Amino acid sequence: MTQPAAHALLDLQALTHNLRRIRTAAPQSKIMGVIKANAYGHGAVDIAHALAEADAFAVARVDEGVNLREAGIGQRIAVLQGFINAEELALHSRHGLEPIVHHPKQVEILESASLDQPVKAWLKLDSGMHRLGLSVDEFADCHQRLSRCPAIRQPLCMITHLANADDVEDSVTEQQLGLFGGQVSAMSGERSIANSAGLLAWENALAEWVRPGLALYGVSPFPNRTAEQDGLKPVMTLRTRLIAIKPLNVGDAVGYGGDWVCQRPTLMGVAAIGYGDGYPRHAHSGTPVLVRDHRVNLIGRVSMDMITLDLTDCPSAAIGDEVTLWGEGLPVEEIARHADTIPYVLLCNVTPRVKRIIR
Repeated sequence: MTQPAAHALLDLQALTHNLRRIRTAAPQSKIMGVIKANAYGHGAVDIAHALAEADAFAVARVDEGVNLREAGIGQRIAVLQGFINAEELALHSRHGLEPIVHHPKQVEILESASLDQPVKAWLKLDSGMHRLGLSVDEFADCHQRLSRCPAIRQPLCMITHLANADDVEDSVTEQQLGLFGGQVSAMSGERSIANSAGLLAWENALAEWVRPGLALYGVSPFPNRTAEQDGLKPVMTLRTRLIAIKPLNVGDAVGYGGDWVCQRPTLMGVAAIGYGDGYPRHAHSGTPVLVRDHRVNLIGRVSMDMITLDLTDCPSAAIGDEVTLWGEGLPVEEIARHADTIPYVLLCNVTPRVKRIIR
């Protein structure tokens, strides 16, 4: 069987390299690898198995945690959205999942629960993100209540999330760290603060646990930087192949709407990938693509199944040639800027029809 046109090559050696880079940045911390959203589009089960050296994992929802347990993943698994009813709490207990408790309603559910096994839980303080998390006024009371709750395996763990850690000049992170530290200083139990940007840039955010997400997959969490600058290696390389090449004349318009018009005699190539595969619909003409290790430009609008390229300066290109959309040799961070988005979106939006190939 021939290799599929659009495919994502996953480099597990790069994944291991990134994990060790994170251990170097946070040598005294345990690592909770964030593999929510199908491991940012990389495949949660495969990534979890490959990250055998990780101390724990984090997912967004309880069903993601259950899927990992059913696939034989034995590490601790935190569920970032926790539970919203007794049935979901029971799933946490049954599968040994660790809910994030971020709302007083969850405390009430825990206090009235009758579980086969108590759960290890993380109590979340809203230190300034103002999304999920208990207010300062709620946090101490909920901590006290859960410290004597039979449904909780003691001691409680404490957690918060940084809103602006990717901006090293922003004072918000220091404010969050100060608020969290003041609330938990007299409490026993493990703590977790730092995401990828936090662990790479904010030494004071290195608690007992760090929670890398984007950095694990070899993408810089900082704007206007690349993985290489942060000592990371891209795990996913998105590739396809050329399926057509044709000459165009000055004045010929390319693609839907005819937005891009040839200003010179142009050798146009068609590559078998589009927004139906997760390539960004709003990538601008001029977005770089690699063909035979040469940078060529995207021209015209992205279609569902195809993109068009200016191959004029790469005349040796041939039908069947490999095309790299991002990854090795072409940072996904750069492509995100050309598409007016962020790398998270590009990785997570790669669709199921793109075959993941593990290297």
